[in-house]
Amino acid sequence: MSAVVGDPQVGGGGPRGHGQGSGLDASLLRRLYVGQFLTRWGARMWEFSVGLYMIRIWPGSLLLAAIYGVVESSSVAVFGPMVGTLVHRLTYLQVLGLWLVVQSLSFIIAGASVTALLVFHNQLKDTRFPVFVALVVVTNASGALAALSTLAGTILIEREWVVVMCSGHPAAVLTEINSVIRRIDLSCKLLAPVLSGLVISFVSTQASAVALALWNVASVGMVYWLFVSVYNGVPALGENVQKRRESAVEIVSPAGEEVHSAGWKVRARKQLSSLLCCESWAVYMRQEVVLPGVALAILYFTVLSFGTLMTAALDWKGIPAYVISLARGFSAIVGIAATLLYPVVHSWVSTLRTGLWSIWMQWCCLLLCVGSVWVSGRVASAWLLMAGVAASRLGLWMFDLAVTQLMQDSVPDTDRCVVGGVQSSLQSIFDLLTYVMAIIISDPRDFSELIVMSFFLVTCAALMYTLHVYRVRKHLFHLDKVIVVAKMGW
Repeated sequence: MSAVVGDPQVGGGGPRGHGQGSGLDASLLRRLYVGQFLTRWGARMWEFSVGLYMIRIWPGSLLLAAIYGVVESSSVAVFGPMVGTLVHRLTYLQVLGLWLVVQSLSFIIAGASVTALLVFHNQLKDTRFPVFVALVVVTNASGALAALSTLAGTILIEREWVVVMCSGHPAAVLTEINSVIRRIDLSCKLLAPVLSGLVISFVSTQASAVALALWNVASVGMVYWLFVSVYNGVPALGENVQKRRESAVEIVSPAGEEVHSAGWKVRARKQLSSLLCCESWAVYMRQEVVLPGVALAILYFTVLSFGTLMTAALDWKGIPAYVISLARGFSAIVGIAATLLYPVVHSWVSTLRTGLWSIWMQWCCLLLCVGSVWVSGRVASAWLLMAGVAASRLGLWMFDLAVTQLMQDSVPDTDRCVVGGVQSSLQSIFDLLTYVMAIIISDPRDFSELIVMSFFLVTCAALMYTLHVYRVRKHLFHLDKVIVVAKMGW
């Protein structure tokens, strides 16, 4: 069966599967989008605010912010493949319930522990340091659990449901839904930090932490109802669950018998391999799109984003929280523009070439950030840095969409969740390395060294993707067309 209801089309374009251009039910898509918005809003509030919380708990150092980043990134790096495998093995509704419950509880606990630290951090550091450390540990652990549950939701919705729902429809339908989902995420990245920054600047930092916890209490029930209604309204999702169960029985059962009959050394080796997710990484490395995936992951080894480290560094440079939130919001507007531009560019050129143009566009914009290193004055340097990062989001998010669609089109159905988990794990490994570098270079006065390192890694990612394009197409430019244009100009 198909999820076709004869409502207005999401998009047009070339064929995907056996579709003839039928549209998806608009009411179901609206519920999907609203549910995505509600879940992303809380995550984006926390993502922006946690850096400001940490630098206020321990003023004058990026250490706590960097430690938090290490904990969160390492948890996804280590457990990301397991999360992908778990999403593949459980039913859609089981994953949905687990994701929403764990994410909501994690943010509630994190909000409560951060509030306690913000109110009592001076007294705790002076008289009850073990309690201070315990609250920091609880905050870090809750943030890590929230990140893992968010990863499960991302794989479920963006890597699995969207692809299944668009199966049998034109390729432009998938392109459009990918763009809308990314637009929702970036809209949350725009609006949630603005609200949080205003609350922090004009009410209190503690109030923003309380607001985060209350948001998750209020929204979790509504989000669950929205996604369940989408699941019930799209028969293809239920059919796909049944197919996954049948394939799991065929593949897992013989393997289980083999392990049971083998000696203890073989069983131990297989258990270790399963624990390290070696099979998941092997599946990832076999994919045709491994180079674009690695290139995208390398972009996470950077301080050139409005993340925890750059937010803390800008705060140290004397930029007010509401200005940082507005700059982050403008950056998100540029990213939203990228989601609007991507379907247009994709209709002109292939997904592969869209990715090539976008990553080099990002590289050019980041030259402003490199220039900020040599600008005298903290405030002027900070403004140039923010301008370069904001402008680069146009290329970054178009590249992200291009790589995502390359994976959706190229990765087999049976590998999709596993590859999604490994991709997120790889991205978190590079994100983790960023925080490790920030711990080594924790003085905000040396932030320029991290800027130069980040730019070098973006260059490496761009070259890696360019190599992939050349391997696939055997050329980068249509040389004959370039010569014709040059002769006409001459």
